[in-house]
Amino acid sequence: MDVFEAIRTRRSFRKYADKKIEKGKLDKILEAGRLSLSANNQQPYCFVVVTDSNTIEKVSSACNQDWQAPAMIITCAFPEKAWIRDDGEEIWKVDVAIALNNIVLTAWEEGLGTCWIAAFRENELKKVLGIPEEVRVISLTTLGYPAVEKGPVTRRKTIDELVRYDHW
Repeated sequence: MDVFEAIRTRRSFRKYADKKIEKGKLDKILEAGRLSLSANNQQPYCFVVVTDSNTIEKVSSACNQDWQAPAMIITCAFPEKAWIRDDGEEIWKVDVAIALNNIVLTAWEEGLGTCWIAAFRENELKKVLGIPEEVRVISLTTLGYPAVEKGPVTRRKTIDELVRYDHW
């Protein structure tokens, strides 16, 4: 699958087959996150991989959900290690989003579904996973073999609604 095909066909999945993810696939997915571009190549992120079903249940609870995924990847940031623009704008959330997007697209290429999650109680997640206070939890994704098939997303804005050339 080429990159554009992965972008075009990737969907969010909330139901997964009861099938373990092969180590080689998980390693490749995490390597895609590691290889992500970041501002000034600071790589101010870390990934917490959760495969223990009891811990997944606790993470799900911190998100007010009941996910039955074989794995979850929690993306964290080190704000103090990130590049800061001249105007003071911090870019670490963007860096983490780029890394998670690489993870999600590579998972899809490997036949695995994901669901990007931003709704959670950060302090509760930190407690469950032992994440230090200075580290920020930015997002997470479920990960597993989809239990259902879905076609490509058809509801998207047109290119004319999203793109401006040369001026606003």
